[in-house]
Amino acid sequence: AATMLKPKVVADRMYQHYLMEASNVHRGVHFLSNQATSHFEAVRSKVQRFLNANDESEIVFTKGTTDSVNLIAKSFGKVFCNEGDEILISDTEHHSNIVPWQLLAEEKKLKLKTFKVDVDSGVDLVDFKEKLNPKVKIVSFSHVSNALGLIFPAKELVSLAHQNKSVVVIDGAQAVAHQAVDVQDLNCDFYIFSAHKIFGPTGIGVLYGKSEWLQMMPPEAGGGAMIDEVTFEKTTYLKPPFRFEAGTPHIAGVIGLGAALDYISQFLMRDIFEYEQDLTTYAHSLLRQISGLKVFTDLPKKGPIISFVAEGIHHSDIGSLLDQDGIAVRCGHHCAQPLMKKLGVTGTVRASFAIYNTKAEIETFAESLTKVIKILKGEL
Repeated sequence: AATMLKPKVVADRMYQHYLMEASNVHRGVHFLSNQATSHFEAVRSKVQRFLNANDESEIVFTKGTTDSVNLIAKSFGKVFCNEGDEILISDTEHHSNIVPWQLLAEEKKLKLKTFKVDVDSGVDLVDFKEKLNPKVKIVSFSHVSNALGLIFPAKELVSLAHQNKSVVVIDGAQAVAHQAVDVQDLNCDFYIFSAHKIFGPTGIGVLYGKSEWLQMMPPEAGGGAMIDEVTFEKTTYLKPPFRFEAGTPHIAGVIGLGAALDYISQFLMRDIFEYEQDLTTYAHSLLRQISGLKVFTDLPKKGPIISFVAEGIHHSDIGSLLDQDGIAVRCGHHCAQPLMKKLGVTGTVRASFAIYNTKAEIETFAESLTKVIKILKGEL
């Protein structure tokens, strides 16, 4: 959930670029520049196919999910939001899907509202519908909760929001590597994710936006590569996606993302989802047997994330001792402090799985966790 391990093919492909193909893109006329541009743009097509976007011009490369949210807030929000309008998000969101909207709300005198999510049963649809009204311009939520693994009923939420004429942003950071994502089927207006959550490198992300919106949005940043013509009196901008990609991009990162998509595409997303569901269900069954452990969002179907606390023990102490057994977990508020407050804790221990994990590793984790808790309770 924090980041994924990288397949060797991703590192090798990025190394190959730096060693044999290093050049800037969209600028030169020489062979290396043309080759780099071709490889760079080929990844845009791969992302389009992976998300089933309508056109590759709907794929914008960013620095990551956080950068993508900020781009939408600063660009879309600048044009389409006015004083008194409202933004609606869930009460379980990552800070990256809270703070950019707060900044926009402060700047344009908007109101930021939340809809309720029950951590044991999911989105409160009654509350969601009640919070929708003609003032709600933007609805934004995570496809899968980074702290709990809760899967949102994204298609249903999009449909309800569109009936209200609201624009929908989906944070797909925790979803794209674990389940099939079809943006046309979801019918969302924007879908965003980070490469490092799907076997790729850090520092690169994707913003999918419906063409009709991107065409009307101004650039969020200015510089080279995004201009049509510059004079001291006026500048005109290229069409999307280039309008939103000022400056020299993270070329190797984009190429690494392409290699990561090639890697994951050798599997059926349905098979990945079912395999990880099996791992998560198995982990839940083992953790239920550990005395004094409280596990959040123990649902039949969820993302491969398990978040828990142990009575009377600080989450960081658990993580530190697990690390001594070679087990890496995340401890803390998971960039979701309002959610932690809602849960009545300062933080949790979060274990997360991917297709490279096994049941044997989960058994080792459960055994180590049992031992760690006994040590911290003074029973060993």
